[in-house]
Amino acid sequence: MNIKKGETHWIIPDGYIPPLSSGELTSHESICILNCNEEAANILITIYFEDRDPIEKIPVMVEGKRSNHLRTSTIERNGESIPPGVPYSIEVESDLPIFVQYSRLDSTQPGLALMSTMGYPIK
Repeated sequence: MNIKKGETHWIIPDGYIPPLSSGELTSHESICILNCNEEAANILITIYFEDRDPIEKIPVMVEGKRSNHLRTSTIERNGESIPPGVPYSIEVESDLPIFVQYSRLDSTQPGLALMSTMGYPIK
């Protein structure tokens, strides 16, 4: 039996890279992508901001039967990247069904916080 695993379009409305860190861990965010397919998934990521044009169609590939944890601070297109301390939202589009999870490590205080949630799939 062949069961579809995942969706091809995902939204993560709440993005924010904390600008400060304390202790040994650096505050960061990640988009976690799982590709259960045999073949590679070709993915396009768009970053939306409150007060500026989006960074559109950032290409990412995730090999078949693999996961990829992308720190949002490392993704860029044409020299544009997500600045720390600026709210943003994420759109993930894929040519194959995938799973998308979002995680934030906030180490701005000694009692750090880790948050993780599934992206919202668009059907």
